[in-house]
Amino acid sequence: MSLTTTTAARILRGQRRGQSGEDTDLVWDTFPAVALAKTYNLDAQTGESSACATALLCGVKARYETLGLDAGGRFNNCASTIDSKVTSLIDWAHEAGKSSGIVTTARVTHATPAALYAHAPSRYWEDDSRVPPNVRKDCKDIAMQLVENEPGKHINVIMGGGRRHFLPTITPDPEHPNREGRRLDGRNLAEDWAREKKRRRLRAQYIHSREQLAKLDPRSVDYLLGLFEYSHMEFNAERGAVADAEEGTSAGTSVKADDPSLADMTRAALSILLKNEKGFFLLIEGGRIDHAHHYNNPYRALDETLELETALLAALEKVNPTETLIVVTADHGHVMTFGGQATPRGHPVLGADTVASDIDGLRYTTLLYGTGPGHSEPRALPVNSTTLSPDAVHASAVPRQWATHGGEDVPIYALGPMATILFAGVVEQSYIPHAIAYAACFAHQSRRCQVKTNFTQTPVKLPNCVPPEVSSVSAADETRSDGSNGRRIVIASSVMSDERASRSTAAFFAQRITLSCLIPSLFHFISYFYLSFIIQ
Repeated sequence: MSLTTTTAARILRGQRRGQSGEDTDLVWDTFPAVALAKTYNLDAQTGESSACATALLCGVKARYETLGLDAGGRFNNCASTIDSKVTSLIDWAHEAGKSSGIVTTARVTHATPAALYAHAPSRYWEDDSRVPPNVRKDCKDIAMQLVENEPGKHINVIMGGGRRHFLPTITPDPEHPNREGRRLDGRNLAEDWAREKKRRRLRAQYIHSREQLAKLDPRSVDYLLGLFEYSHMEFNAERGAVADAEEGTSAGTSVKADDPSLADMTRAALSILLKNEKGFFLLIEGGRIDHAHHYNNPYRALDETLELETALLAALEKVNPTETLIVVTADHGHVMTFGGQATPRGHPVLGADTVASDIDGLRYTTLLYGTGPGHSEPRALPVNSTTLSPDAVHASAVPRQWATHGGEDVPIYALGPMATILFAGVVEQSYIPHAIAYAACFAHQSRRCQVKTNFTQTPVKLPNCVPPEVSSVSAADETRSDGSNGRRIVIASSVMSDERASRSTAAFFAQRITLSCLIPSLFHFISYFYLSFIIQ
């Protein structure tokens, strides 16, 4: 979800509402904190999904196509995982007594969600059929780690696709009977997951359809495994539509693609996680944005981006932003570009530019790709200036089977406690989970919230530091007294003021403030609170 993607999706959202689109705001456009993250990997200039996810969710830069491992991990080298495993935000959340969840439109064993619970020298080891036979006893596949290992077996909510990695080769898929599982060990991990929860006398349920999700009673379920597709979940453009006949079926037989939406899964997940008074951590991934970009298919990429926004709006209806830190970001960008020559306001964002090329006189779409399947010579022409075909493959400069990732920085949008303090400027991608840990007092940052401050005593004079940024609401309330006992009440503002100091003052603050000043300031001006988190 690059900046180009969010800009184009913003315009598409407005145009679907009958507006010109350029001045439309997506929900994260209204967040008070914005930063940029560097997405390179330890050994790669352009970020790859599993290594980027390890940085984003575990806080360390990783090697290309490794998962949940630090610099010691080597691709396809099982032995390298022994001493290179790293913990993730879910480990930290469990340590703090919080609930946890994963919601994705990709397979739950895919690169991004797997970084939260798995440690693998290859992101492709999603089931045992992909693990080399000589190391299967020493390195578990990703699906098995989710069911058997820490922290996977303690995750409260897991929803997405990927049934094929949980079912044995002899078991037909429940929704696609002509397809079988891929496991060679003969195990049905979905059933094993349910049995293990029953043995521990936990209230758990395994589901595999939208109808089952709709009937779910979150009051009676504390653990939920929802595997809604054989592989990745359907694109939003296909949900509820009649899909093509499957291989091996008659031409007249069709399969209805009716997966739950990302928003449906988000609402169900939060209904379960919000029962924990200590809070929760939830990852919500619009995983198919990436896949559509790999196909050079901007219609679905932008449509999936808007589905992510819909899921975020569903989440905001259930959580309190004064208690919940929400971070929206991406693992990496893509090579889609957005440009035109004097293209008028309101022009269809998926259509062709109004001005043809001044070199060959041929028309082109304003959304193009640097690499991928859309290359042809002579180049293909748009059907018309307002084409909105969901299947349109836009032109690329360099032919490849799939488009590559982009190496640019990706945006971070944040809302909630300490958002404007922690998310600003250009940061390493591996900084993000540590910032979240700092706000939540997770793991290595847990001591930050253990300092007890007695506000009835005379305030201690602080060092000569720049005052911390507070909102006008919290500043006004700081001196308010409790009528019952006269005790001062300090109210922390979760969303800091958007007002910024002058350029010279801001520069001074950045150059002169030290850690010894910053930490006491935070201790004395921000009260203790429990937090819950939503990240993309």
